[in-house]
Amino acid sequence: MSVILSRMRHRRPLESVQISWYQSQVNDELSSLPESEARRKFLKQLSAATTAALMTGAPKVFGASETSGDAVVNPEPTADACILIWLAGGMAAPETFDPKRYLPFEKGLAVDKILSTFPSIDTAVDGLKISEGMENIAQVMDRATLVRSHVQADLGSILHSRHQYHWHTGYVPPITVAAPHLGAWMAKTLGPRNPVMPPFINIGQRIEGVGEQEELKAFTTAGFFGSEFGPFNLPFPEDAVQSVRPPEGMEPGRFANRFRAYRKLIDKNPHREFLSDYQQESMLRSLDNAHLLLESKDKDAFDLELEPKEVREKYDTGRFGRGCLLARRLVESGARFIEVTTEYVPFVHWDTHENGHETVKRLKTEIDRPIAQLILDLEERGMLDRTLVVIASEFSRDMMIEGVPGSTARDQSRAKTDTLQESKHYGLHRHFTGGTSVAMFGGGMKKGFVYGKTADERPLVAEENPVSISDLHATIYTAMGISPKLAYDIEKRPFYATVDGKGQAVKELFA
Repeated sequence: MSVILSRMRHRRPLESVQISWYQSQVNDELSSLPESEARRKFLKQLSAATTAALMTGAPKVFGASETSGDAVVNPEPTADACILIWLAGGMAAPETFDPKRYLPFEKGLAVDKILSTFPSIDTAVDGLKISEGMENIAQVMDRATLVRSHVQADLGSILHSRHQYHWHTGYVPPITVAAPHLGAWMAKTLGPRNPVMPPFINIGQRIEGVGEQEELKAFTTAGFFGSEFGPFNLPFPEDAVQSVRPPEGMEPGRFANRFRAYRKLIDKNPHREFLSDYQQESMLRSLDNAHLLLESKDKDAFDLELEPKEVREKYDTGRFGRGCLLARRLVESGARFIEVTTEYVPFVHWDTHENGHETVKRLKTEIDRPIAQLILDLEERGMLDRTLVVIASEFSRDMMIEGVPGSTARDQSRAKTDTLQESKHYGLHRHFTGGTSVAMFGGGMKKGFVYGKTADERPLVAEENPVSISDLHATIYTAMGISPKLAYDIEKRPFYATVDGKGQAVKELFA
């Protein structure tokens, strides 16, 4: 929708539509390649899916008689809206929500001794500690369920692109269809809470002009559901209001004429032969929805300047903080699913391969106050009970281990010999999928509750109640009133909300 709104506001050539991507080869092929080569192959294979995605027909709920014979019943929802706080790049659990033994920087210190580079602090929950630098979040942990045993699959090559795709869609590439983002599942299945408000909004992530932009496009999509259920992308929250306003000085009649002309242009798309009737109609419905928003009073929700100055200052630690404030305003106005991200850019933000400690120290100043304020504001407005807020990342990080513990002899030998020589190497750097933290607030979750446990010594793997991506998604979907077994008919076969419909909601997390 953001692309459509932009084109309606400005005279630019119509760009070809790209909906999603898929791969056509098996995981083992990628896992045997060096990371740089695997990434190139990944991109090459992804690009093959564009035409297939555009040719997909209308998805419909897969009939019960075609599966097990049992009707799929969506559960009673405990939440009406979901806000995903996405700390993109790999948030190290031992530096945030699952602190371990702390050792300050010291030249010559054996790297294998380092588990956390920040001391732990108390929270509002007796006995629960999180990491220094998150003092504001610590004070709202009595509203949270903290999962300390989230685990990601071993995908061979630990590429951000593959893990981000897996986390956001629930499916491990390669797959032969364009998998929808979990926000698109909510938009399609539940519909809008407010008919003029985009049901799926993505705040803070640039899709163009950053590294791995094609990989970002791969999962930031509605996939086979069609354009109308895709994300409204707002990379800069302070500019969001400009995305929902006609150009300054344009009279309503002229704007209406432009809308009609642009709709006709899309209807005569030169790439029409690559679009199924459903996808073409979905694009036109998306355009109609954009026009409704531009003419609606609800577009004021996108204007941060309408917030009192003192409120803006509480959130304004930078772009991410302003994104949290925008998310609060949009969920108040009826958005169904909102993702707010610190943004993924290779080797920037939570992608802490160097200067890890100092980078995370800075990042905490950006996320701590806004996240806590978002929780407090939702609670004050009586919205937290029906709004599920999830804080997550694609994987954790560990000082010594890349991927699955003990995966290579090289990692084990380095664990015995590496010592710190420079402060820029102090911090948790390498990708780690064995134990990750997820914090969940509101939306029917328990309060002041901790679920699961990771080992206190390396390797810091989940050793109690591991929660897979499929089961975490099942939990989120169940809270929102979507059965993890729900399936749509795609290419004459079922495509499930969770893989094969086997995701199991973690019932212990619900109040």
